Amino acid sequence: MRERLWLWLSRLWRRPGIRISAFGGAALLVALIAPLLDQTLPSSLAERFSRDAVLPILNILASSMLAVTTFSLGIMVQAFRSAAGQATPRVYRLLMQDMTTLNVMSVFVGAFLFSLASIVMFRAGFYGDSAAVIVFAMTMVCILLIVVAILRWIAHLSQLGSLHHTLTLVERSATQPLERLAKTPNLGARPASDAPRAPDDAKALRSPESGYVQFISLAELNEQLKKQGATLWVYTPPGSWVLKGTPLAYVEGECDLSALLENFTLGDERTVEQDARFGLVILSEVASRALSPGVNDPGTAIDVIHRIERILWSMGQGMSDPKRDTKPQFERVIIGTVSATNLLHDGFASLMQDGGDRFDVMAQMLKAANRLSKSDWPDLANAAKETRTATLGIIDRRIDDPDAVKALHQKAKET
Repeated sequence: MRERLWLWLSRLWRRPGIRISAFGGAALLVALIAPLLDQTLPSSLAERFSRDAVLPILNILASSMLAVTTFSLGIMVQAFRSAAGQATPRVYRLLMQDMTTLNVMSVFVGAFLFSLASIVMFRAGFYGDSAAVIVFAMTMVCILLIVVAILRWIAHLSQLGSLHHTLTLVERSATQPLERLAKTPNLGARPASDAPRAPDDAKALRSPESGYVQFISLAELNEQLKKQGATLWVYTPPGSWVLKGTPLAYVEGECDLSALLENFTLGDERTVEQDARFGLVILSEVASRALSPGVNDPGTAIDVIHRIERILWSMGQGMSDPKRDTKPQFERVIIGTVSATNLLHDGFASLMQDGGDRFDVMAQMLKAANRLSKSDWPDLANAAKETRTATLGIIDRRIDDPDAVKALHQKAKET
C-alpha cells in the first residue's frame, strides 16, 4: 500500500493540471484566510493600506496574469510538440513533467486566481478595512513570486523545445533509475542467477490486462509472501510487455493470487520509475531519428553516443563501489538481472544499424566502446568489448571505402 500510494501521488504531482490546480487552490485558500485576521491588525495600518490602494493592483494582476498564462500555455504546447517531432514521440511525456515549466505556469495561474478571488471578496463585502492590509501584504508576496517566475521563464524559453534541452531531460530521466539499480541491484529482490528455478508445480500469476509492467510493489509483495511462506519468481520485470492472461510471475506456496496481483501496476506506456532500460531506448530513438535521410544530423547521433557513454560509465562506477550493498532486501521475490549487455544493446544497437555506413558515427562508436571497456565494472567492460567487435562487423559490411574501413579498424586498436 505504501509503495502504490507513493507511486500514485508522485505521478499525480507530475501532471500539469494537478500541479497547477494545487497552486491555484493554495492561492484561493490564502485569499479566504484574510477575513479571519481582520481584527488582529492596528487601525493605523488599515488607514494606510485601504481597499482603494489594493483593488487597482489586483485588477492589474487579474488581467495581466490571464494574458500571460494563455500566451505561455500556447508557447509551451508548441515547443513540446516541436521537440517531440525533432526527437521521438516518447519524449512528450517527459517534457510535460518539466519542473521549471510547471512551476512557472503554477505561479501565473495561482496569481490570477488569488487576484480574481480577492476582487470578488472585496466586491461582495467579505473583506473589512483590516483585511485589506493582509491582502496588500499577500499581493506584494505574489508580485515578488511573479517577478522571479518571469525571470526564470525568460531564461527557460531560450532553450525550451530545443533538441539540447530535450536530450538533457531524457538523459536525466535515464540516469536516475540506473543509479538506483546500481545502489539496489534487482530492485532489492534476489537475482535469478543466484536462485533455484521455479518448480514445475508453481502457480502462474496471470496478467489481468494487456500492457507494460510499469511498477512492482516489491516491499508489500515480499511481506505477503513472507506471511504465507511462499516464494515468487517474476518473469516480467518492469518494462516488459504482457498480454492478458499470460503469466506475470510464478508462485510456490499457498497465496491469495488476486492480492499478489494488486502489487503489479500495468499501463499502456513504459515509464521510468523502475524501468532502467527505457531512458536508453529513448536516447537511441533520438539518434536513429537524427540519422534518418529526412533529417541527416550525425552531430546529434554523436551527442547521444556521448550521453549514453556518460550514463553507463557513471553506473559502472556505482556498480564497482566497494561500499555497495548487494544483500537482497526482499528474499521472497526473485527477479532477473539487467545486464550490461542489455544496456549497451538498448543504447547502441539500432544506432549502429542506422549509422553503420557513416565514418564519423562509427568512429565515435568505437571510441565509446574502447573507453567503456576500461570500466571498473567487469560486466560493462566485457560487454563493451563485444560491442566493439559488433561495430567492426557492421563497418566491414556497410562501408565500401577500404581506406575508411582500415582507419576505423585502427581506431578500434587505440587505447
